[in-house]
Amino acid sequence: MSRFLTEQRKSLVPYTPGEQPKILNLIKLNTNESPYPPVAEVTERAREEAERLYLYPDPECKALCEAFAARCGVEADQVIAVNGSDEILNFAFMAYCDKDHPAVFPDITYGFYSVFADLNGVPYQEIPLNDDLTVNPKDYVGIGKTVFLANPNAPSGIALSRDTIEEIIQSNPNNVVIVDEAYVDFGAESCVPLINKYDNLLVTQTFSKSRSMAGARLGFGIGCKDLIRDLNTIRYSTNPYNVNRMTMAAGIATLAWDEVTKERCRTIAETRRTTDEALRALGFETTPSQANFIFARHPNADGGEIYRKLKERGILVRHFDKARINQYNRITVGTPQQMQALLTALKEILEELL
Repeated sequence: MSRFLTEQRKSLVPYTPGEQPKILNLIKLNTNESPYPPVAEVTERAREEAERLYLYPDPECKALCEAFAARCGVEADQVIAVNGSDEILNFAFMAYCDKDHPAVFPDITYGFYSVFADLNGVPYQEIPLNDDLTVNPKDYVGIGKTVFLANPNAPSGIALSRDTIEEIIQSNPNNVVIVDEAYVDFGAESCVPLINKYDNLLVTQTFSKSRSMAGARLGFGIGCKDLIRDLNTIRYSTNPYNVNRMTMAAGIATLAWDEVTKERCRTIAETRRTTDEALRALGFETTPSQANFIFARHPNADGGEIYRKLKERGILVRHFDKARINQYNRITVGTPQQMQALLTALKEILEELL
């Protein structure tokens, strides 16, 4: 780092994104992308919009927000479009956290929460998960802090029910509760139906997972109109043109093909189920994931060694060094063919190690 970096930033530990290697024929199961490409109309709409790149995009994202609001059953001024859901999470730390409103989230969850807290100088508390990697909702009831909950949680994939989360929201009326629903489309209950009931609820969603748009960077925040006005104030104070023309066009087209999205989610959930069963037959222990990934460990084989041996075979999964989970690997659910290749490789690896 340079000698000009401020003291506040010198201790910042940045988020580590999943590997994006440029290796041909790699089976990439490490960053929870969809294994299925967008439908042809989505890429065509983006291609058409590329002809207008000399013009700024609509800063209000009006057509996109209207389409997404209709999909969610809310009003257009109850949503905000952002550059991936990471941006709305950062906005939430900026808008609703400070020394008098510290943040709180699980000790094992999406790694960006602690980074955003440090980046914005926000004090925060990390609450340990239970031994089975579940969130204990009682830890958050009446806590009086700005709550960040990924639901389903990552990297475990374990979800809380909407009723359980509602208890947390209801018990913290003077603090915003942010529910990060990046993986909600694969089997969990969304909290969007609660936004008209609670003015302290912000739900975030992304098009990176279920809607095959990880490379386009599109996310949304959904909440009461006052919260959305707050967040738009932050957005207009940082980058009002945060969603580009091609992403907007692709997002609108994707929403028009929502039945395809739902069918693909059902396919991924079924592939997750059959892969989970096959992993357990090989002796692996898995969490009850409701996301588009499986979190697995083998009681007799080192998680890091399994990760390395899979990589040698051209299969990339995600391994974490954190002490409580360093024996696990997070495996994105790919196509049935990709998962069969994974299982074949794991059989070979276990024969070598055991």
